[in-house]
Amino acid sequence: MSRILQVNIAVPEDSNAKNVGRTGINKQPVTHPVAVRAPGPQGTLPPDQASGLAGDQIFDIRNHGGDDQAVYAYAREDYEWWEKELGRELPGGLFGENLTTVDVEVGGAVLGEKWRVGETLVLETTFGRIPCATFQWKMQEPRWVKRFAAENRPGAYLRVVTPGDVQVGDSVTVLERPEHGVTIAESFRAWMHEPELLAKYLERDGVPERFKADIRRRLGRDG
Repeated sequence: MSRILQVNIAVPEDSNAKNVGRTGINKQPVTHPVAVRAPGPQGTLPPDQASGLAGDQIFDIRNHGGDDQAVYAYAREDYEWWEKELGRELPGGLFGENLTTVDVEVGGAVLGEKWRVGETLVLETTFGRIPCATFQWKMQEPRWVKRFAAENRPGAYLRVVTPGDVQVGDSVTVLERPEHGVTIAESFRAWMHEPELLAKYLERDGVPERFKADIRRRLGRDG
C-alpha cells in the first residue's frame, strides 16, 4: 500500500558549510500527527513558519520553504538504491525530507499531480529538490551535489492544496494526474543537465504556469 513511512521534523543544528550557519536539514522522525498548512510566499516567513509542517524549521528561507516547497517527500525505495551505491545505511530524514514514503511514485509523479494523504490532507507536486551546500555538508560524501543531481532521484516538493494532519501509516492516493505527462524526474533532468529541452514544456498544455514562468526566466524570455 502507498503510505507514509516516516514523518520528519527539523532538529536544528549549526553547519560549517559555507555561508550557511544554522540549518534545519537535520530531520528526525516523530510518531504523533502533525498539522500541515500552506505557509505563504517563499522568503517572507520566519524559520518556524516557512515549512508546511507545524513544528518544522527552515533557516535558509531565501532558497527553501514557502508555498511551492511547503513539504518535501522522498521515497524509501530511492534510499535503498543509494544505500547500495554508497555502501552504508541511510535512515529516513537524512536527505531532509518531511515525508518518507513507501510504494509511492515520487520521481515518476507528474508535475501538478495531486495526492491525498490520510483523511483530508491534499498535496500537489511542484518540482524536484535541487541539492545545495548544506546537503553536501550533511552527507559528507565527495562531490555529493553533482552526484545527487546526476542520478536524477531528487524527491519531490509539494504545495498544500487542502490542509490537514499527517502521521505515520497514512495512505497516499493519487487524486489527479495531469495529462501533459512531464514527471518530476524528467523536468529535473532537463533543468539540471539539458536546458535546451525546457522550451518544449512552454508549448505543452497543462504544465503548471509557475513552472513555465521559471523556464522563461531560465531561458531569458520573461521580458
